[in-house]
Amino acid sequence: QVRLVESGGGLVQAGGSLRLSCVASGSISIINVVDWYRQDPGNQRELVARVTSRGQTMYADSVKGRFTMSRDNAGKTTYLQMSDLEPADTGLYFCHMNVWTATTGSLDYFGQGTQVTVSS
Repeated sequence: QVRLVESGGGLVQAGGSLRLSCVASGSISIINVVDWYRQDPGNQRELVARVTSRGQTMYADSVKGRFTMSRDNAGKTTYLQMSDLEPADTGLYFCHMNVWTATTGSLDYFGQGTQVTVSS
């Protein structure tokens, strides 16, 4: 079983910055992909950023140039550095991991999320 815990959210003024963290614990053999999603107050979910097992990153057009995703050397902690925040960035941010183990094969895990609120 894998558990994901996000942190780092909060209330920030437009133009400000936040760094979100997603820490994975449990039995993990291979992490295939890690994503950051956000869900806005209208419950629309958007893929914000992704990093693959090969280290390739992709970003939604709405955050390119402002958000940067990174991972620690062990790969179990993922960060989302958010800069020049806008009110439209407000939402519940949660991470997703696709994890492979010899016993379970490939499974998807989601965290509970951390709230980001950007005031104008």
